[in-house]
Amino acid sequence: MSEPDPSVSDQGPARRPPSVWQVMKSTIAAAFGVQTEEARQRDFSQGNASTFIIAGFVFTAVFVALLVLIVSLVLSQVA
Repeated sequence: MSEPDPSVSDQGPARRPPSVWQVMKSTIAAAFGVQTEEARQRDFSQGNASTFIIAGFVFTAVFVALLVLIVSLVLSQVA
């Protein structure tokens, strides 16, 4: 008799949380409204909400800082 495969449980394959790269891609895609259905399903079934909330805050902070930097550079060229 063979041993059970640890990657398969009663609910199907083992749930692996999304990688950092997948979280980053999902956050950026969701911010711009171009998230695929497959990625959305993966995020909701395997992801942790707090991970995506933190990634959303980080993305927003970086995005706002980038906008401030761009506006500052443009305004410094005008003056």
